[in-house]
Amino acid sequence: MEGLSDDALVQVAAYFQALAEPTRLQILNFLRQQERNVGELAQLCGYSSANISRHLTLLTQHGLVLRETRGNSAYFRIADAAVYELCDLVCGNIARQFERTAPKRAAFVAPAKRRRRPRSPAGLAGPSSERG
Repeated sequence: MEGLSDDALVQVAAYFQALAEPTRLQILNFLRQQERNVGELAQLCGYSSANISRHLTLLTQHGLVLRETRGNSAYFRIADAAVYELCDLVCGNIARQFERTAPKRAAFVAPAKRRRRPRSPAGLAGPSSERG
């Protein structure tokens, strides 16, 4: 990013903003497998077609997905698979941070209570004490 103009930085920020929504990341994951239409994505994501269409419009505007009309349906596919490299890089970074902070977080978790072995009621001998 070194040497980018302010306008270029605004465009970079908008690109990251497009990725900063869980539903859009979910859409990208489903498109990683194969191209899909709005109805398929809506069903897979569990949202309305209108909601998914809005997300797809934004992803298309930022060059993350491509739209192709076939008959009455629009099909979407990934425009540049490099977006997955970026997401994998970020996911790896988050996983490393999680591992580094795990010991610190563990200090705030109450230790599990040890289970006590059930004792025999008073006056009853257990199998190990039955000697004759």
